[in-house]
Amino acid sequence: MSGEDYYIPAIALAISLAFKLPALRSNWRDPLLRSVCALLILAASVFTFAAPPTIDAVNRRTGIANVSAPLVYCLITAFSASCLVLMVNWRGGPAEQTRRVSRRWILGYSVVIVALIVLFALGEAPVERLRDFDTYYANTPYLGQMIGLYLLAHHVAAVVMVSLCWRWSLQVRGWLRVGLVIIVSGYVFNLAYDAAKISAVVARWLGHDLDDLSTYVAPPLAAVGALISATGFVVPLVCQRLSDNWQTWTTYRKLGALWQEVQMCTHSCTPGVRMSWWSAAELRVIQRESDIHDGFLHLGPYFDRSIRGGAYERALADGADAATACAVADAAMVAAAVQARSADPEGRTIGDGEESVFDTPDGPRDLLRISHALRHSPMVQTVRQQAALSAASGPA
Repeated sequence: MSGEDYYIPAIALAISLAFKLPALRSNWRDPLLRSVCALLILAASVFTFAAPPTIDAVNRRTGIANVSAPLVYCLITAFSASCLVLMVNWRGGPAEQTRRVSRRWILGYSVVIVALIVLFALGEAPVERLRDFDTYYANTPYLGQMIGLYLLAHHVAAVVMVSLCWRWSLQVRGWLRVGLVIIVSGYVFNLAYDAAKISAVVARWLGHDLDDLSTYVAPPLAAVGALISATGFVVPLVCQRLSDNWQTWTTYRKLGALWQEVQMCTHSCTPGVRMSWWSAAELRVIQRESDIHDGFLHLGPYFDRSIRGGAYERALADGADAATACAVADAAMVAAAVQARSADPEGRTIGDGEESVFDTPDGPRDLLRISHALRHSPMVQTVRQQAALSAASGPA
């Protein structure tokens, strides 16, 4: 692989990190977000420092031959630990247990990193190797043990990740399952990378030459595996957020019929709050619900329980379930009240005053049902027309 083959995945991972940083700044205490960002940083660092041009530059600047080798090995080991910690935080559970398991993985891989540094310091690597350090020094005292240790640590993390993600994917659905399957696919490439590297190193230990597996086969497998795995971690978080936004905008849109129905009352008494076009969907839904409830307050004196009761009985007789019948009855009462309020421009209070506040015990869910009934129920349309005729023929 050339330098560009390493730098392109590093840039892609850095772009993914850039999309996550705003969320981290606003919620930096979230361990899941911190774990995702740490994983992306370490993955990008691995590709950056494993590129032959970077290896050459680091060796020259430090003046230590092959110092890039333990640096890259430590970054790979830290990346393995970050994947395990992210998985622990992602899966959740009791907070104390999650912190305890995370600390154990961090401590275990920290010990490995220290051991890698010590073994490199004890060994001798005078000949600079930009691409084949693993196989060239496989039989060198201490360096051979360093190479074997980092490969073992990486392999353990890959096996654990595949096992955890696959078992978890069988228990969940939706975007989370998609992400877990993607991670498993990525770690299959990581396992293939381990197989190529370990085969080449063991072959050296046994006096054979399978260096091409380590030099030419393993690096592309690592690049593909890291990109796929990082995508698997990011996709569920991003897609779930997009899905939540879609659901929020859908709620906002579905409330439109009810919101428009009560707008006359709201605007005639208190001006509505205008929101900027860039306002978040959640704020828009809250504002729309607030406008609707304000309209209910002004319509309260015009609500007629007899209209609601009659519409409810007719809806049940037509085969509607209880929840749908309630929504149709409420929508009919709202439609009739709007017509009565329109026929009373001076706002004189009518009725017995008992229905001063419109009751929606289940909150937004009821509002959605009522809005749907206002738009689609023939019974509500009939009640609206009858109320309009009654208001037009009644006294001003």
